Amino acid sequence: MDSVSSDEVYQDQILPHVSRTFALTIPQLPAGLRSAVTNAYLLCRIADTIEDEPALSPPETLAFLQRFSAALSGGADPKLLAQEIGQHLSVRTLATERDLVINMERVLRVLGALNAPQRAAIQRCVELMCRGMPRFQFSASLQGLAASTDLDEYCYYVAGVVGEMLTDLFCDYSPVIARRRPALWAKAASFAQGLQMTNILKDVWEDRSRGACWLPQEVFSRYGVDLAKVSSEPFDPRFGEGVRELVGVAHAHLKNALDYTLLIPRHETGIRRFCLWAIGLAVLTLRKIEDNPRFTAGVQVKVTRRAVAMTRLLTNVAGRSNGMLRVLFAQAARGLPLATLPDPRPTRPLPKSLQESSDDLEHALHRSYGNSGS
Repeated sequence: MDSVSSDEVYQDQILPHVSRTFALTIPQLPAGLRSAVTNAYLLCRIADTIEDEPALSPPETLAFLQRFSAALSGGADPKLLAQEIGQHLSVRTLATERDLVINMERVLRVLGALNAPQRAAIQRCVELMCRGMPRFQFSASLQGLAASTDLDEYCYYVAGVVGEMLTDLFCDYSPVIARRRPALWAKAASFAQGLQMTNILKDVWEDRSRGACWLPQEVFSRYGVDLAKVSSEPFDPRFGEGVRELVGVAHAHLKNALDYTLLIPRHETGIRRFCLWAIGLAVLTLRKIEDNPRFTAGVQVKVTRRAVAMTRLLTNVAGRSNGMLRVLFAQAARGLPLATLPDPRPTRPLPKSLQESSDDLEHALHRSYGNSGS
């Protein structure tokens, strides 16, 4: 077995230990996409692990993310970087995530073996994540985000860029899909935002226990709620109204996600399943949040295994029929509030180079933490 083949085996072995969801959905993809999508997810997970490590100061986190971004294109030694990051990881980091970081070089070798369009799509995604995530993580607090536009921006950097990357990978895989690229591209970030907002709403109390809140104060101010003072008990009905409004926004983004999926040719059943399973589980999670607004932990609104199995069965049966899929979505979302969104935006242009934006952020951090923090 050659080196790259061995590294691909490592990818397949570590994936179910760092993501049960993607371990289920990625194998549904056609063979020409599985290795690239697995690679992309694992690289994003490495970035998340660096970002989430509480033992790192903000300047240290930024420095490691910059070096990781450079390593994607050969501008930094991944073996040395992995060793240095590994020395800083605390017991809060799971053993499987630590293993993934330590084996960064293997994952990057798989990236290097992909074709040029695949590499470009994945590098763009991970570099944008590394640039955008610190803007929000370093200022995270129980006060939440200021405005709904800030939530949109946060979702773009942690998820929307992934939707755009997947679109590029799908288009590289299939000339038929590539002809639909403009329509897919316009909805890609919205698709991802629907999934991300669902997770934000489900995990709201766990995030608050870690001192972070990704809800927009602008929404909750309309109901007289100060997010800095919110607690899970006793339940505040005004907070529930704010959450319900955001459920409506997430629902609208998931409708865009369905439209995106129906643009994928009917014969590409694997790609459709990859998308549909994620959409179905997100809609069912929103239903549970809507039905149980007093929940105090994400596990209380977690979709059951039976519901997961039923979602897979129904979407597999209806996967080639756009009409049946629309009916299934409408049934699953019945009773959920639905917001009106502006027309889906195409991707945002990268206004500055990664290094220029990182320099801007580093200057801001130095103002906040002092030059001794690096």
